[in-house]
Amino acid sequence: MTTQSDRVVLIGVAGDSGCGKSTFLRRLTDLFGEEFMTVICLDDYHSLDRQGRKKAGVTALDPKANNFDLMAEQIKALKSGQPIMKPIYNHETGMIDPPERVEPNKVVVIEGLHPLYDERVRSLVDFSVYLDISDEVKINWKIQRDMAERGHSYDDVIASINARKPDFSAYIEPQREYADVVIQVLPTKLIENDTESKILRVRLIQKEGLENFKPAYLFDEGSTIDWRPCGRKLTCAYPGLKMYYGPDNIFGNEVSILEIDGQFDNLEEMIYIEQHLSRTGTKYYGEMTHLLQQHKDYPGSNNGTGLFQVLVGLKMRETYEILTAVEPKVATQVV
Repeated sequence: MTTQSDRVVLIGVAGDSGCGKSTFLRRLTDLFGEEFMTVICLDDYHSLDRQGRKKAGVTALDPKANNFDLMAEQIKALKSGQPIMKPIYNHETGMIDPPERVEPNKVVVIEGLHPLYDERVRSLVDFSVYLDISDEVKINWKIQRDMAERGHSYDDVIASINARKPDFSAYIEPQREYADVVIQVLPTKLIENDTESKILRVRLIQKEGLENFKPAYLFDEGSTIDWRPCGRKLTCAYPGLKMYYGPDNIFGNEVSILEIDGQFDNLEEMIYIEQHLSRTGTKYYGEMTHLLQQHKDYPGSNNGTGLFQVLVGLKMRETYEILTAVEPKVATQVV
């Protein structure tokens, strides 16, 4: 019989390729430990290999190229504590390799393009995040990478983005409304007509009214706050740093929003920001700052991307502990 403490907790991490899923998963490993966490890349459930997709005229984003029946069956089995024989999609060859045995673990993370697409899989997920990079930032990043590092022309880069866009809009983006939290990366508002996307505005959109998750907040829960923390306690180079917190309705959900526009010059000073955030899921004073400083080299460590990835990881750990807590026995009085 499975007890509460043996329960498999299922986490969903959704988003397009190149949106920061790998960095976020590395941050989750810090919190849960490698031995307690199994990550399943849902690309393994591609039903068509690269040649098959080319022949059928579909992309990997199209549900027709994925086996959702098998995905739902196997994720359900893992959550029930049973091992599975998971298929393997080989990214190097573009072919489907022989399956591998995967044992259930304390935490199972399903990550990829479609963790919240199929209702059967979605209903099994205990906590989910959608990583949402805006078109402007995505284009700027891809132009910088592909033109500078790979020798692609500007027209080639734009064409490759546009080729993916219809399927992304149809099948990937709609999953935002099902996520418990969305980390949204947007162009800064601190610099007019910014074309480089080196300074970012990052929003944490947190769904209200969930049973095992209560949103983090800045200063005063439910208020609307605009805060410029730069000054004597926080070093800010141009263009500075701005934070926002407030209620909203986004993707059809009542939400609370935390936003950071700008970047941190000194990660040691992050403790000043952390002091003003409440309900973060930390276990000790300065834990968020410590987790960020531990991996200064990770992308986004000096802006809202890193901070919110750490915060969401802490909230996932908190949810895990709620779901696996062993209920204390109540002493019965003998009359």
